[in-house]
Amino acid sequence: MLDSLITSKTRIRLLVKFFINAANSGYLRGLATEMNENTNAIRKELNNLSEAGYIVRDASETKVMYRANTDHPLFATLQQLIRKHIGIDNIITQILERMGEVTRIFVLGDYAQGIDSGTIEIVIEGPALNESYIQQLAPKIQNEIHKEVNIQITTLFLGRGLLIFEHN
Repeated sequence: MLDSLITSKTRIRLLVKFFINAANSGYLRGLATEMNENTNAIRKELNNLSEAGYIVRDASETKVMYRANTDHPLFATLQQLIRKHIGIDNIITQILERMGEVTRIFVLGDYAQGIDSGTIEIVIEGPALNESYIQQLAPKIQNEIHKEVNIQITTLFLGRGLLIFEHN
């Protein structure tokens, strides 16, 4: 979906990195290594995104760090677009439909760090969840979003991850 709108795969990967989780940041060489790209391609896209105001450059004496500009008027829209591109919105919708009493949903691993690896790790927390439903749901989600989905179910999650849903 997003790759028909934005033709640069490097730009899409950078948008995923910074907008899946606003806490993610990176510097030129680290991003080039992480994405297995050459530094010139990364530099070009970082410059384009920072000139447009979508990402912020924080220069220190030794490195220039980049992060999402959470003050940009399109920040929330871009974050929703990236989550839709990855398929996280699909996962949440399908889980909440018949999953039981879901209290929180977390994304772990690569996607929590903004790395589009193709495998999404999800933790669903709740007191009485429909585990048999989730076993049949995972393959359906995988077919829809074309990514592997690993789902863990727990009554209380004490680990660290990207919180994507919380029942108030």
